[in-house]
Amino acid sequence: MGIERRRNWLLLLLVFGLSAGCARLSDSEPGGGGGSAPIDHPAGSTDLVLRLEECCGFLPETASLKQVPSFSLYGDGRVITQGPQIEIYPPPALSSLHVVPLDEAGIQAILRAARSAGLLGPDRHYALPTVLDATTTTFTLVSGGARHVVSAYALGLGADSSLPAQEREARRALSEFRDALSDLRGWLPGGSVGREAQLRFEEVRVFVTAGAPQAEPELEQPVIEWPLPSPLSGFGEPLESRSSMRCGSVEGTELDALLPRALEANDLTPWRSEGLLYSLVFRPLLPDESGCSGAER
Repeated sequence: MGIERRRNWLLLLLVFGLSAGCARLSDSEPGGGGGSAPIDHPAGSTDLVLRLEECCGFLPETASLKQVPSFSLYGDGRVITQGPQIEIYPPPALSSLHVVPLDEAGIQAILRAARSAGLLGPDRHYALPTVLDATTTTFTLVSGGARHVVSAYALGLGADSSLPAQEREARRALSEFRDALSDLRGWLPGGSVGREAQLRFEEVRVFVTAGAPQAEPELEQPVIEWPLPSPLSGFGEPLESRSSMRCGSVEGTELDALLPRALEANDLTPWRSEGLLYSLVFRPLLPDESGCSGAER
């Protein structure tokens, strides 16, 4: 083989090697790269970009009311997730939430993976009639001025062979993306993930029911006095779906007064107001939430 011909073969091998290397780098991101142009997203600190929720399955009412989305990404790069939950009963009244900042490179990597998982297309729901009492996983993605909602029942609990191949592949991609969101440092660009911290929420939703929580004698809890001037008998507004329950929210200086008491309480704590006992359920509100809007779902 002549010198010129050998040189051409070497150049071809070099180009092929570089192309394969780029493909491997693209494939290292969950779902693949899918293009390098920036994906549009809201930029405000209270603007939701991506949310992952798991609901509701076989949850008791109290757990359902206080449930917080597993993952929420906002336009300023903040990611809010559920913090470690203490495995005790009765559980603490207030859920633990953590926040971690991302830079724009981290946001774009998540959006590209979301696109590869099928979240930038039309709204979809994937059912699985062969499974009972499982949760529904819902992804909400806001991009280009549009809100995309994709949900899947019993995601990750096995693929029914009777489902069309395209639907099985869609469920697999969604399951892999959900798993990736729980380990951002494992795949986002180096330096794009900041330090994790406890979230200091600014508003708390409170559900009020007349009467002390029902508990076995050995689980009875000390009574806590309601610290705010407005009595619990008139707190909030009645819920349409639960006529015996009221819902309201607390923020500002009133939240400063309530938080120390709420942090002492658990799900079976009786609260006293004007000499009467009440059961309370607390739900910290995220930056895009307010009041009791969306409480009845």
